[in-house]
Amino acid sequence: MKKKIQYTNEPVNGKRVKDFIPSPENLVFKEDNVRVTITLSKRSIAYFKKWANAQHAHYQTMMRKVLDTYAMHHAK
Repeated sequence: MKKKIQYTNEPVNGKRVKDFIPSPENLVFKEDNVRVTITLSKRSIAYFKKWANAQHAHYQTMMRKVLDTYAMHHAK
């Protein structure tokens, strides 16, 4: 070991932060999905694949999120 750490009994200046991390049960987002067949433009697929690749994500998941957001917005 290079240098031994010397611990002291000095007060720590800090503040307590409310726990904001969700429980493990709330981290699993299992949705009821339905498999469909749809024809989309090459331009749309290329756009989502480009952004999904940049985010290390799946393009179909991104597309589903856009559709879900649109549907929730207009379902009001």
